[in-house]
Amino acid sequence: MTTLDPVIARSPGRLAVPASLALGLPLLLLAIGWAVSVGATSIPLRLVAGIALDHLWPGVLPVDWSPGRAAIVWDIRFPRVLLAAMVGAGLALVGTALQAVTRNPLADPHLLGVSSGASFGAILALLHVGLIFGLMTLPLFAFVGAMAATALVVVVARLAGTGGADHLILSGVSVSFVVMATANLLIFLGDPRASHTVIFWMLGGLGLAEWRHLVYPLAVLVAGGLWLSARGAELTALTIGDETTASLGIAVERFRLEIFVASALITGTMVAFSGCIGFVGLMVPHVARRLVGGSVRRLVPVGAVIGAIFLVLADAFARVVAAPEDMPIGIVTGVVGGLCFIGLMVHRRRRD
Repeated sequence: MTTLDPVIARSPGRLAVPASLALGLPLLLLAIGWAVSVGATSIPLRLVAGIALDHLWPGVLPVDWSPGRAAIVWDIRFPRVLLAAMVGAGLALVGTALQAVTRNPLADPHLLGVSSGASFGAILALLHVGLIFGLMTLPLFAFVGAMAATALVVVVARLAGTGGADHLILSGVSVSFVVMATANLLIFLGDPRASHTVIFWMLGGLGLAEWRHLVYPLAVLVAGGLWLSARGAELTALTIGDETTASLGIAVERFRLEIFVASALITGTMVAFSGCIGFVGLMVPHVARRLVGGSVRRLVPVGAVIGAIFLVLADAFARVVAAPEDMPIGIVTGVVGGLCFIGLMVHRRRRD
């Protein structure tokens, strides 16, 4: 038994992780299949499965669908739905980690000014620089802006003399206001005719997803998820208190800073490809915690699956409710996530 095992044992869950994943992964596959099948043009789920199998194993099935339907399913909807799953899982991972290191149930991926930094980079690219790197210009500028804002938060926190959770949160909030004000200045100085594009991106959208771009969020998601899972015991210890964590031989401030930087990397990558999507990282960890308890090692995989399912379904709803137009997905996640979070708070108050 390691020194961290007693800490994990204090956080019992209602369901075991294998049972949760055995239920969640099939639901995720069903959600992905259904989300690909719906939209302005409805395509039967049987054809969706057939088109996917034909692209993965050519010739395994007789082709009884049109090239147009195949293009809609494979070239347009599948990349978009898979990106939604990755972004949902990534934001849920970050929310889980930040709520642990800050011991703040209201912490979410946009706590560090990452969202504001990404918005600044995207606005700069859309209104003042242009697509100098092709379709990758927007994600690239958004990612650089997100990481620059995170670095600024760390610098401000260090100037304040500590890397504690409270100072990092306050630094993130203050930097977010400053960066967002600067981003608004870029909008004011930019071409008014292009402002609607900026607003749509800031509300969140997955319409620019392409197969060749999915490798970037997938790589960051896998690496970040594995790293957070490996550090799950230390994160669980932090939820009990800094003193308990330090007594286990963990350098608290350094570890907290590492989590913040990793969270910024994951969030910056996801926001760069999806725009600003709220409430996923705030709400999903609470849902996962009700299923498997407070151990971060258990929360990481379960929260990732729940976040993926939620955003896949939210994106499908955004495409259907305003078809043939796309409703910004941030509107859907804001409404659904806010209502669910209110329900959780009411239920907790009645239970207490």
